[in-house]
Amino acid sequence: MDFEALKARAGEVLRDATIPELPNHYRGKVRDNYDLPDGRRIIIASDRLSAFDRILAAIPFKGQVLTETARFWFEETRDICPNHVLEYPDPNVVVGRRLDILPVEIVVRDYLAGTTGTSILTLYKKGEREMYGVRLPDGLRDNEKLPQTIITPTSKAFDGGHDEPLTPDAIVSQGLLTAEQWKTVSGYALALFARGQAVAKKRGLILVDTKYEFGTDARGNIILADEIHTPDSSRYWLGGSYESRFARGERPESFDKDFVRSWVASRCDPYKDPIPEIPAEMILETAAVYIRAFEAITGQTFRLPESVEAPLNRIRRNLAKYF
Repeated sequence: MDFEALKARAGEVLRDATIPELPNHYRGKVRDNYDLPDGRRIIIASDRLSAFDRILAAIPFKGQVLTETARFWFEETRDICPNHVLEYPDPNVVVGRRLDILPVEIVVRDYLAGTTGTSILTLYKKGEREMYGVRLPDGLRDNEKLPQTIITPTSKAFDGGHDEPLTPDAIVSQGLLTAEQWKTVSGYALALFARGQAVAKKRGLILVDTKYEFGTDARGNIILADEIHTPDSSRYWLGGSYESRFARGERPESFDKDFVRSWVASRCDPYKDPIPEIPAEMILETAAVYIRAFEAITGQTFRLPESVEAPLNRIRRNLAKYF
C-alpha cells in the first residue's frame, strides 16, 4: 500500500453509519447493524477504534480492512463450517443471515499470551494452573507455545457486563449450550483455528489466538457469525523472529495496533477522564498498520475504494436497494 496515497485520502473516515431508511438499527462499538424484515442483517463496519469500553478515535479504512479480511477467511473456511455471509454490497458491508447468537464466546489459544484479566497469561502469573477446564503445567514462560491448543470459553456479556471464564462442564450444566451444541461449536473452533494457523504459516505469520462467535438459524443449525481471524479478533506474530526473540525473553513482533491505546493510557485514566486529542500522524500510522496486516494475512494488495467520496455516501448508494 502506497503510504502517500493513504495520506492523500485520510479524510475518508466512517465514524458513524446511521442510515434512517434502514430498519432496526443497533449501534455497536465498531459495527452498525440493521435487521431487515426478511431475516437478513446488514452489518456495516465503521472506522471506530474501541478500547477501555469507549471509542478512542476513527482510523481511516479500518472498517474496510476488517470486512475484507473476514471475507478472505470466510471463503477460506467455508468447507469447515457454514457462515452467515450472503453478499458484500460494499467494501465496508456484509449482508448475512440474522442469527440468535449463542451466549458463549469461544477463544482458541496456542500460546501463553494475553493482557486481559481473563487471559491465560494473566491467570498463570497469578499462580493459577487449572483454568477453563484445562490444567497447564508449571514452568511455562511468557509467550511460550502450549503443550496443545486449548479453548478458553467465556460468558458473552450482552448487557455491557464483563465476560466471565467458563469450563465446558459449566457451559452445559448452566444450560448455556446443550452438550451437542458444545461438541459442535468446539469442533468447529478447533478446525477453524487449525486452518487459520496453516494459512498464516504460509504467510510467515503465527496465529496465536483468536475468538469466534456462533449463532443458530431458524432451524437450530450452528453458524459462524461476526468476523473471523481479523486484526481485531486475533493475535498474530511474525514467524521469522519468534524463536530468537522468545529465547532472549523478548516480546514477539506483531502488528502493533495498540500504540493508540498505550498513548491514551499514559496521558489519562481512559475509563474516567476525557480522551485527549490523538495526533493525526498516529491515526494515519494506525491505518497503515491495519492495511499492512491485511496484506500480510491475505497475501492480497489492499485497494482503496475507486470513488473518492465520503464513505457513508458511497455506502448509502450501494445499499439503496435495501431501502
